[in-house]
Amino acid sequence: MTDWRSRAGSLFTCEKQPARGSRGMVVSNHPLATSAGAEMLAAGGNAVDAAIATLFTLTVVEPMMVGILGGGVAQLRLPDGQHVIVDGFSTAPAAAREDMYRVVEGPAGGPGGSLPTEGNANVVGALAIATPGNTLSWCEILRRYGSLPLADILAPAIRHAERGFAVTPYLADCIQDAAGDFAKNPAIAAVFMPGGTPLKAGDRLINADYAETLKALAAQGPGLIHGGPLGTAIAEHLQSLGGILTAEDIAHFKPLDREPVRGSYRGFEVIGPPPPTSGGVHVVQMLNILEGYDIAGLGFGTPETLHLIGEAMKIAFADRGVATTDPAFVKAPIAKLIDKAYADERRAQIDPEKAKLFEPGISTSESANTTHVTVADAKGGIVTMTQTINSLFGARVMIPGTGLIPNNYMANFDPRPGLALSIAPGKRITSSMAPLILLKGGKPAYALGLPGGLRIFTSAMQAVLNLVDHKMSLQEAVEAPRIWSQGPTLEVEPTISEAAREGLAKRGQKVTPMPTIGGGMNAIAFGEGGALEGAACWRADGTAMGLGGGLARPGVRFVLGDAKPKAAS
Repeated sequence: MTDWRSRAGSLFTCEKQPARGSRGMVVSNHPLATSAGAEMLAAGGNAVDAAIATLFTLTVVEPMMVGILGGGVAQLRLPDGQHVIVDGFSTAPAAAREDMYRVVEGPAGGPGGSLPTEGNANVVGALAIATPGNTLSWCEILRRYGSLPLADILAPAIRHAERGFAVTPYLADCIQDAAGDFAKNPAIAAVFMPGGTPLKAGDRLINADYAETLKALAAQGPGLIHGGPLGTAIAEHLQSLGGILTAEDIAHFKPLDREPVRGSYRGFEVIGPPPPTSGGVHVVQMLNILEGYDIAGLGFGTPETLHLIGEAMKIAFADRGVATTDPAFVKAPIAKLIDKAYADERRAQIDPEKAKLFEPGISTSESANTTHVTVADAKGGIVTMTQTINSLFGARVMIPGTGLIPNNYMANFDPRPGLALSIAPGKRITSSMAPLILLKGGKPAYALGLPGGLRIFTSAMQAVLNLVDHKMSLQEAVEAPRIWSQGPTLEVEPTISEAAREGLAKRGQKVTPMPTIGGGMNAIAFGEGGALEGAACWRADGTAMGLGGGLARPGVRFVLGDAKPKAAS
């Protein structure tokens, strides 16, 4: 019995089982996408081949979360030990301006909780669409680090788009949630609401137009969109709907390589992405603060531990406004934020017995509707990628005849002028994505990530605590109940005990129960002798698949008509 269970009791029961293998591991938030990645590994491909095939298939089977007209960030560990961060985040179109939306009074409104604007224009429709980055980023990663041709990588996605697949209850619920907006756009309604009725769990979803788009992409490569006829058609259609994205915006987009953020926690090296995502910076910052406490001794799920975690989260969010923005526009003080001496200063401000409000930073809203993929191969390649079209079904429109759903990434900017996160032409969106890799003694120990908007990096940090301090199994670590706070309230998932909630309330925390915090985490653990373990949690349709076995022993032959194997002469 592990320490955290002996202290907290049987706080939760895992709903899923991990997968194990030695020749590769793929974990994603849909079984068909995971199987697409495993297919690439079985065909002799590497972790990059598997990850990109998984993502393209997710655009078919998890269309509410990710698409080739979205954006995201990837962390790769190459077999030689090099870590590469690829920033494929969307950018504001050249015609964007900081006062392009009119902010109206009222609480945070549309999908993702963005600041309300007139007509919800920064969230739904053509004016909400930023320059897409996924297609070029994924193809560039594949070109540089993959081993299989793009046509092979796209084959599973094309197959599922063309032949259809069974809608899961999770996808059916998302379609129902978006039905009101779908009804306003005939192209997207035809796919998800045939005959005017939203697809139900078990129904078959076919997107034949998207299959044709993917076939064209397989034949022509990313130039089809970036500088090609499809990019022009996308821009022209969106402009006809009042959008400002141009073919030139799409053609000029470039993914960027960035230096990873590196920190340490109790003997583990923690590696994550830098701004414009806050994931790496603030995971390291929070871990630095919490390293000064005996988290293991205080126990998992106890009010003492949860209070300290919540206060560390508030501090991270108070500092987030100065760090999470496009570094080409605002220089982020990364070195200070991840410095252990700075963590000492911030830790000294925490009262273990009383909740406090720390100096707030600038807060923008991000959608929780994203996806994540974690892959490893037998040669030391690791890929952890978080990708999205931002809100549920992005801008909730479809480009006619293409099956493409654009992002609504403009919602991630602050629609008010004069702030660090305000809109500017060519500026990259902000994010909380945190695809992490942890090393122990210079060797990979864990790779993990998840969707979930503002709750991503805090959830990833809690998984690190679960693994390092509470000695949880990988499956327990991804499924364990989470908390979240960026200010006055402390959100808790249902399995946080009533005793813990009462203890938090006594410390002045305003506890708010939530059904889920963050999205479906998936992770890989690296063991001795090349052993791999993969796990996905209950918060999405996550599935892990491990590749074991291998080829026949060299020299073995079968003689026709003789069932006994004979050694070759």
